[in-house]
Amino acid sequence: MSFDYINALLKKPTSRTPIWIMRQAGRYLPEYRATRAKAGDFLTLCKSPELACEVTMQPIDRFDLDAAILFSDILTIPDAMGLGLYFMEGEGPKFRNPIKNLKDIKKISTDLNNDLSYVFDGVSTIKKSLNNRVPLIGFSGSPWTLATYMIDGGGRIFASTKKMLFNEPETLHLLLMKLTQSVIAYLNQQIVSGADSVMVFDTWGGVLSEQNYLDFSLYYMEKIVKGVKAQHPNIPITLFSKNGGKYLTHIADTGCDGVGIDWTVELYQVQQEVGNKVAIQGNLDPAVLYATPEVIEREVKKVLSQFKGDTGYIFNLGHGITPDVDPENVKVLVDCVHTFSKECR
Repeated sequence: MSFDYINALLKKPTSRTPIWIMRQAGRYLPEYRATRAKAGDFLTLCKSPELACEVTMQPIDRFDLDAAILFSDILTIPDAMGLGLYFMEGEGPKFRNPIKNLKDIKKISTDLNNDLSYVFDGVSTIKKSLNNRVPLIGFSGSPWTLATYMIDGGGRIFASTKKMLFNEPETLHLLLMKLTQSVIAYLNQQIVSGADSVMVFDTWGGVLSEQNYLDFSLYYMEKIVKGVKAQHPNIPITLFSKNGGKYLTHIADTGCDGVGIDWTVELYQVQQEVGNKVAIQGNLDPAVLYATPEVIEREVKKVLSQFKGDTGYIFNLGHGITPDVDPENVKVLVDCVHTFSKECR
């Protein structure tokens, strides 16, 4: 197994700067589109361990990546809670039974792992297929991010969620605590099934003011870190809050092993701020992959040259690959990271 990704998270020596990419299995790959067509729809693809394994392996087979990430969706937990997840083409996720009030929240069960067995079967199937080529990353959405989808159904304003935050904070806290309990059990079972590290995606944490971020997002992510570490102390955990650059010192204090950063912050500043505590993952603007190979190489070198030292850094995009990116540009990116990181040493 290539241990560079795990070693970088644990701030141990690495042979090169490791790279994996958010949404590295996705619509930009023609082989993914073929598998999704075979599945019929996105949810069927997620809920088939064999097909989830197939698409997880596609970028690993195509590119020299240092980690695989479970192919799934952050909304598996709300779906298991009975909210009736479905996807509208071009519109994203929807719920047939969204959360509207305290009564809806009280009905929710936190004992979900039996209903999520397809995810754990997917993890074990992928782990076997990887055959120790690279580590496997498991993941979940953060409680705050899951709550925004469960209450508002997506979007970027989150009017109903924020209305609950300000008018009925204890109601929202109850939902977030239930989600936290579910996420802890979910991630722990992913680890039992074979995940070598886990990541929490807080996609919408950055829409909150600082105090609300601390109270309604990071507080619960810290509980997840402690809940996972209590059972699996040696499994590295990464937290990623999109647009969360101003909260990095708080994130680093949770006990996590790595923090994900987007392109709105400078890597060298983040290293100065938290690099003595945690590993750093990021932070190339995904739009760079629309550029020419020469520009991609230039931008990769800009990012890599900011980090000082031989470990504690994982190269990634600041968010996921977009669907219309040319796969050949991804190969340029991956190869450049490895080549230039070796040159830097």
